[in-house]
Amino acid sequence: MTSEKIVLITGTSSGIGLAAALGAARAGWTVIATMRDTGKAGALLKGADENGLADRVQVKRLDVVDPESVAACLDEVIAEHGRLDALVNNAGAAGVGTIERSSLDDVRAVMEVNFFGVVTTTRAALPHLRASGGRVVTVTSVGGVVGQPFNEAYCAAKFAVEGFMESLAPVAATVGVAVTVVEPGAVASEFVANLGLDIPAVLAEAGPYAPALQAYLSRTQSSFANAQSPAEAAAPIVAALTDERPAFRIQTSQWAREFTATKLADLDGSAVQDLTRAWVR
Repeated sequence: MTSEKIVLITGTSSGIGLAAALGAARAGWTVIATMRDTGKAGALLKGADENGLADRVQVKRLDVVDPESVAACLDEVIAEHGRLDALVNNAGAAGVGTIERSSLDDVRAVMEVNFFGVVTTTRAALPHLRASGGRVVTVTSVGGVVGQPFNEAYCAAKFAVEGFMESLAPVAATVGVAVTVVEPGAVASEFVANLGLDIPAVLAEAGPYAPALQAYLSRTQSSFANAQSPAEAAAPIVAALTDERPAFRIQTSQWAREFTATKLADLDGSAVQDLTRAWVR
């Protein structure tokens, strides 16, 4: 048992999740850093050791698409620490494609990780967060606000997460649990690299959509040249953990704020369509 505050973060083997785990530990939290494959914990453990945070970071296995894995991890946390004060839903998977050329299994896989994984983990954590008066911080994306070409499944999942959390927030507040979504834009992390795209093969399979996909990929590759670092994107997550009254919706950069504002002020949808159509020409 411990009196220190305990945060469980999913998807911490790289990128934003790794940076958030180190940032939360630096801010004084005891971090349960989870990942599907704990064999990939090397970079996190090295970072914790180099920053004098090894005693604050504990790695555990958790697969967000497996309810038994989620339950087992939470049972261990409560048995060892006696409490859970915050959950950070960060685990996710990208997916590039368009519906005519994708299988339904491809779409379901993206939804399973990015939406149902969040639902499963949040549902399991809520009883413990009610007991502690804790909070849920969920990493979504600017793609959860603005639909983007060749990201139909990914954006659908992130839209679903935003709707889920926006609906949950007032209900959770009645039992003392705060809910926040954090919306990064482009981040220089392994998330995109992990797509493992063979671009010539993807274009060859795109059929009549190949010219639009080529334009989109060229635009996207150039946008990542000015991407945030994982640490920059993780800083608002740590702030949401520590702020007395965190906002419901937080963007991680000025670009992300301006980009999402396009949608939030776009009553007829024309501003977003004019913007994103330019990406595929």
